[in-house]
This record gives sequence, structure tokens and C-alpha cells, in this order.
Amino acid sequence: MANMLPRVRFAPSPTGYLHVGGARTALFNWLFARKSGGTFILRIEDTDRERSTDEHTRVILDGLSWLGITWDEGPYFQGGYGARHRADAEALVAAGTAYRCFCTREELDAARAEAGKGGGSFRYDGRCGRLTAAEASARVARGEPASIRLRMPDGEIAWDDAVHGRISFQGHDLDDFILLRSDGTPIYNLAVVSDDIEMRITHVIRGDDHISNTPKQIAIYQAMGKPMPVFAHVPMILGSDGKKLSKRHGATAVGDYQNQGILPLAMRNFLALLGWSPGGDREILPEQEMIELFSLEGIQKKASVFDLAKLEWMNGQYLSQQPAADLAGPVRHHLDEMGVTLGDRPLEPLIDAVKARSRTLLDIASQVAVRVDAARVTRDAKGTQLTARLGGAFGANLRLAAAALSALPPAEWEHTTLEATLKSVAERESLKLGDLMQPIRVALTGGTVSEPVNELLAVVGREESLARIARAAES
Repeated sequence: MANMLPRVRFAPSPTGYLHVGGARTALFNWLFARKSGGTFILRIEDTDRERSTDEHTRVILDGLSWLGITWDEGPYFQGGYGARHRADAEALVAAGTAYRCFCTREELDAARAEAGKGGGSFRYDGRCGRLTAAEASARVARGEPASIRLRMPDGEIAWDDAVHGRISFQGHDLDDFILLRSDGTPIYNLAVVSDDIEMRITHVIRGDDHISNTPKQIAIYQAMGKPMPVFAHVPMILGSDGKKLSKRHGATAVGDYQNQGILPLAMRNFLALLGWSPGGDREILPEQEMIELFSLEGIQKKASVFDLAKLEWMNGQYLSQQPAADLAGPVRHHLDEMGVTLGDRPLEPLIDAVKARSRTLLDIASQVAVRVDAARVTRDAKGTQLTARLGGAFGANLRLAAAALSALPPAEWEHTTLEATLKSVAERESLKLGDLMQPIRVALTGGTVSEPVNELLAVVGREESLARIARAAES
């Protein structure tokens, strides 16, 4: 494998949705392949027939596509390789590195219960491995069901992990584990090694929850006489409480963040920095720069924390850089779901007005909705506080603004004239500019934060702005 261009794979199980941890693993594999000029393979590990579904497969493929993670080969489906898995297990039996096990589930359960009585853990004692080949063949001929177990070597099983450094286990501490069930279906460790060998995988980049599987897989490589790949076990992703990320921390499926209005560019950038450092203080990384900087050496050993606030901040950075035309499609989708109609109003100017203060596409849609639909103006806590602080001056100042603004003809309802008009009112009435502008914000949006007031008035429009100001002045 030393002379081969890297071949890596992402191998999700279609028993659930694409988790952010899985997406991060896929991204690291993809970045490594793109950096090295190698091949990124997608393999769907659907051997769990009861829990695997076509829907989950589709969601995984859609999630990867949304993130911009493209595969060079596949998707291959592990469930179609059962014949090869069985042939590999039989070849190991023929070579003497595996054996048939006739122990029934009841016998194993009884042995496990007996071990538990003494407070110990169950270990298979290898009794069927002591049967002669003739004895095993005779029992098979009599129709006795048999699984196939690997003979674990006694010595050290170690590898130089590309993330964690040298990791070592002792073979005699591990059971002779099952490779093939009595019904002919493979156990995960056999299937994954068989497939990785067949697909000429050179580097296995996966979560470090797989470290305990690795000595078993190395033992299979050795038994089959095949070179093993480079292993790189990436750190887990934790929630804000330091525990493994799960639904109790909020959304964990990539599709949830898509629905909440996160951009794929931002999600990909954010995931890349969960457990990998490009060096320096860089956080916003264009795709090509991310590829050029990526390395296995840059992957950190310690677990990373999923910080939703940082993801939303990063998404806001990307939103501010995107042309409004590129955001119009998804924003319109969110508006449709909210039941907001624009009529003949162009959407792009509305997006430009609010995107710099938005963290998600949903934020943009919500702010656009307020600007086109007066029924959505709800006074927030800060708006209520401002109203209380100004007291009667709140309505009085709005009436002063309305008188001046209503005198402007429609042709002069634009940024420069609006700004000059309001400043003139404040100067004439000896008002603090904020005591005039903030009530207008509250009247138009319900809150005290928006684009500059002259721009807000222009976006909402002359007649609608004057109507909202009049209502707020009397409230």
C-alpha cells in the first residue's frame, strides 16, 4: 500500500440519520483524499437487515450532498457482499486461523450468567477450538449449526495510530470472537475488513469509539495475510456538558441544521474545526484553503465540544458574504412555510437589508416577514423597556417623525432624504437622535435592533411605515 495513492472510505450504517459526528468523519476522509489526490469511497454498511432502511440511506446521501462532500466511488452496499464475507471466513477455517463453534446461545448465556455470579466478566473459553478438524466436520455433516470464530493470537497487537500514536493490546486478553454467525451472516469486524481489503483501503479514518475494534480487525488482517491500512482515530464530539453529543444537547442530525437555516459552507467549515486545527487563529476557511491545510497530524487527540453559538456565529459570517440572489431560494422556502407572501415585492433588497444581522436563513426569513407583514410586529423585551423609559415621549416623538416623513413625496422616500429629514427633526426639537430613531425601530419591527432607520423605512415602504408609526404612537 505504500506506493498507492490513498484510498479512504466513509462507511455509515443506514440505521439512523446522518449524525454530525459521522458527517465530521466523512469530511475528514474527503479532505484527506482531496489533499493527497486520492480516492474517497462511500460504502453503506447495511448488514443490519432489521434496522437498515432505504429512507435512512437517502437521508445520508442527501446530507453528504448538501455538505458538498462528493464521493469518487460508490455508494457500495455491504449487504451485497455476503458471499465474499462467507468465503473469507471459510478460508480462515481452512487455514486453521479460525474454527467452527457449535456452542448454542443457551450454553453461552448460562456460562455468562455463571461468570456474573462471581462478579467477573464472561470470556469464551475456546472449547470448540480444541475440536479436531474431523470432529468439526462430522458435527457439520450431522446438521449442527455452527458459527465461525477467529483464533486470537496470544502476543501483542499494536499499531501506530496517525492521531494517538502507538496503541497496544494483548491478544490473550481478548476472546476468540465470532466472525460469521451460524446463519451465515458476518459480524461487523469481518465484513469491514473483507470490504476494506477488496476496496484497497489504505487509510481508515474514523471515530475513536472504534479503537476497541481495531485489535480484532488487525488480527483478521494478519490471519488473512494482508497488509493493514493506516488507522487514524479522531476524537469524539461532546456536548456543552462534556458528555457524548446526543439528542439531549439539541439537534444532532445534519438535516436538522439544514432545516434551521445553516449554510452548507458554514457547517462544513465548523465541522472541520471540531478536532482539527489548521494552525494559527484562522476560523473562516474557504474550501480550497481547507483542503491545502488539512493533515492527519493536525487532528487533535482530545475530544471537541459542539458549540452551537459558534456555529451560528460562523453561519452569520458566511451569510453576510453571500449575494442575496444566492440566498433567495432557501429564504423564499422558509417564507412559504411561514405563510408569508411577498406579492410583487422583490426579495433580494429585503435580504440585503437584514442579512448582516442574521445568524441563520430562518433569521433572515423572520426579519423579512416582519418588514412585509405588519401582523408579525411584536414588541420584544427591549422594545417594551424603551417604551416604558420614554413614557409619553415615545408617542410624541413618533408623531413628530410622522409629521415630517409624511411631508415627503413618494419620489423622495429614499435613504439620503429620509436620514436628512429625521436628523432635522431631532435638531429642531433638541432631541437625542436615539430617542427619535429607536421608537421608529420599535414601531416598524417591534425591536430596537435593525438596519439603519433610514434604510429600514425605505425597505418597509412609505405607506406601510407611516401606518405602523401612527399605530405605535397611539399604543
